[in-house]
Amino acid sequence: AVDGTPFDFREPHTIGERVNEVHPQLTLGMGYDHNWVLNTKGDASQVAVKVVDPTSKICLEVYTNEPGVQLYTGNSLDGTVKGKNGIVYPQRASVCLETQHYPDSPNKPHWPSVVLEPGQTYTSHCIFKFGIVK
Repeated sequence: AVDGTPFDFREPHTIGERVNEVHPQLTLGMGYDHNWVLNTKGDASQVAVKVVDPTSKICLEVYTNEPGVQLYTGNSLDGTVKGKNGIVYPQRASVCLETQHYPDSPNKPHWPSVVLEPGQTYTSHCIFKFGIVK
């Protein structure tokens, strides 16, 4: 359950709004590095995640057949990594969304299975759709 925690994104919140709250999981990971259970039930025609930059109005919608998404907020960046044109990446300078099954799924028989038997094929779909919110 995410009620009353900084992990409750069922209603829109900025990612940085609660990332510094005192919570053992945020402290350990220095920010978000967590898997969320999606309510799309593997239907890749539904928006699984929507991220909007309030300043530029750039919007990212993520569609997937996976049951979960990992959100990572660049917690380990420390200003020592330089990117294109020498731009330095400070802590939390980025956001990463990775659609996937839940971590520890092999040990949780009541979670969606990650077992792939001989002759079976694993297929994963992930669509990143960018646009502008008006």
